[in-house]
Amino acid sequence: MASSLKLSSFLARLGIYRVSSEKQETLLKLMVLSTAAILSFSTRLFAVLRFESVIHEFDPYFNYRTTRFLTEEGFYNFHNWFDDRAWYPLGRIIGGTIYPGLMVTSAMFYHVLHFLNITIDIRNVCVFLAPLFSSLTVIVTYHLTKELKDTGAGLVAAAMISIVPGYISRSVAGSYDNEGIAIFCMLLTYYLWIKAVKTGSLFWSTFCALAYFYMVSSWGGYVFLINLIPMHVLALMLTGRFSHRIYVAYSTVYTIGTILSMQISFVGFQPVQSSEHMAAFGVFGLCQIHAFLDYLRSKLSTKQFETLFKLLAIVVGVAALIAGGVLTFMGKISPWTGRFYSLLDPSYAKNNIPIIASVSEHQPTAWSSFYFDLQLLVFLFPVGLYFCFSKLNDQNIFIILYGVTSIYFAGVMVRLMLVLAPVMCVLSGIAVSSVLSLYVRNLEYLDTTKAKKAKKMDPSYPVKGEIAGFVVLMMTFFLVTYTFHCTWVTSEAYSSPSIVLAASQHDGSRIIFDDFREAYYWLRQNTPEDAKVMSWWDYGYQITAMANRTILVDNNTWNNTHISRVGQAMSSPEDKAYEIMRELDVSYVLVIFGGLTGYASDDINKFLWMVRIGGSTEKGSHIKEADYFTPQGEFRVDREGSPVLLNCLMYKLCYYRFGQVYTEQGKPGGYDRVRNTEIGNKDFELNVLEEAYTTEHWIVRIYKVKDLENRGV
Repeated sequence: MASSLKLSSFLARLGIYRVSSEKQETLLKLMVLSTAAILSFSTRLFAVLRFESVIHEFDPYFNYRTTRFLTEEGFYNFHNWFDDRAWYPLGRIIGGTIYPGLMVTSAMFYHVLHFLNITIDIRNVCVFLAPLFSSLTVIVTYHLTKELKDTGAGLVAAAMISIVPGYISRSVAGSYDNEGIAIFCMLLTYYLWIKAVKTGSLFWSTFCALAYFYMVSSWGGYVFLINLIPMHVLALMLTGRFSHRIYVAYSTVYTIGTILSMQISFVGFQPVQSSEHMAAFGVFGLCQIHAFLDYLRSKLSTKQFETLFKLLAIVVGVAALIAGGVLTFMGKISPWTGRFYSLLDPSYAKNNIPIIASVSEHQPTAWSSFYFDLQLLVFLFPVGLYFCFSKLNDQNIFIILYGVTSIYFAGVMVRLMLVLAPVMCVLSGIAVSSVLSLYVRNLEYLDTTKAKKAKKMDPSYPVKGEIAGFVVLMMTFFLVTYTFHCTWVTSEAYSSPSIVLAASQHDGSRIIFDDFREAYYWLRQNTPEDAKVMSWWDYGYQITAMANRTILVDNNTWNNTHISRVGQAMSSPEDKAYEIMRELDVSYVLVIFGGLTGYASDDINKFLWMVRIGGSTEKGSHIKEADYFTPQGEFRVDREGSPVLLNCLMYKLCYYRFGQVYTEQGKPGGYDRVRNTEIGNKDFELNVLEEAYTTEHWIVRIYKVKDLENRGV
């Protein structure tokens, strides 16, 4: 009792009790939102605390390299940069082949901090940018959900998105990729669109267009956004909800947003030429027709209007079909891209474009991944949809469309789980807020005083208080388990950089495999500056960024023919591979091998994709995937394996001298710990290559291509 009096006097001294209840509520909201934003930033720092401030994965190394160039050379040189270190001998024009939003954002932070005399390396800006923007995403999610329902739902949604694994997977410290800022841009655009729809204001519509421009400059996923907003407008037309507010909002967003988006070199005229953008253009035309018809309706009689409407519908429909067909036939409107087709038909890429299907993040999503990345949100999502349908309005129609479309695309491609996670949090926030608001008010029936309980008793609902208490306790339990699940997934699954590997030993201690950086450092220090390195495309960005050496292919994967030549070299016997390597002026060959350590993401496990891509072009038509399997249809590296496989270049580069190595007690020499078998071809020598360097744990192996023999000697 004494302690509570002391606390009360302390709070009174601070003035907390003297402020109005409205100000106390505002202070509480601010505290919850600030805590969620801080939690969002801090929970993404596991990788930095366990390893160091290091860039993760593959694509982020290209982004880091280009950002460093931008800060050192300026925007003009950056925009006109021709990178001769990539795609030898073709090269790459950087300014016209990237979305520059991420790099420009980092460069601005870097220069502002230096202007304020806060010295920080550009690498650290890149490492911590995604966690910073995740905190901003928390704030935007709060405002978006608040516009859809109320403050309580906004706070719950903000807290949920701060730790949801589906978003954290792309925004941990060191994950310097476009998605790190793109989700913030996307939700900001949605928030401003809802404001524009509710007010019909040019002010909010213009800001929505500016947010859309930032989104376009940051990520190719803007195509989802520019199709969702027109879908929302079309749905409002079909349900009779189209109004002057919608006309002003969409016309402003489309015109300003399209003009601004065309200023991005990589986008260019796509907004008015590509099929992916035609839906937005079509809805814009429908808006003008709808507004014109509304004007005519006010000037004509009902009979005259019906006659004119039928005539206009036929004329405009036929004209649109003819114009679309002619422009498509003439090539003015480009067809859908392979990636877009693969979203509509998951089997399209596998059957027609193996380079797209070979990317792990382009695979269909397993059911377990939904629970792993979203947990409780999977079950709250339909509840949130129910409450949105029960109170249908313009903004709720938008979030329903967003939820339904995103859950479909997330099922088609695992990468798009990132787009689904925010709407899951928004709808789950609406669900939790609505359920708790419904039942918390019934807790008063739990009054233990018999007289009061008898007075409050509802004969038709005798256990109202008990049920309310049970629901509130269960919801609290589920939210606590959600927190524990998200923290565990973040810590164990999404906070391990691919450039530095870690494993647990029998005694529980951790062992670090730093073979990648070891190999790249060796390349940088021990090879000529003009050396050309051939590897599979996965490692191209890392080689150029860390080893500063010229590579043949990288993660941009824009030229399937060039990648196919590398696949053909890896799939061919030494003599045939040597011809391709001489053709491409290769100095060194780099392969990734996990047979010694048990690292499963090595080149042997990726080899069949090299075969498929290598055989997908005319020059590689002689490479058949079936030749690398046994007669029983098995892919084996032991004695039963296909002779074509056991004698190809990739097999020899990975297993050279491996037959002399003992990997496990009681196992023969050359026992592969990934494939769990003894390799079939041990005693061979390399004829056209020589081993240049193998890292400590054999994960990275580098070979030098021998020069042609001097026939004059």
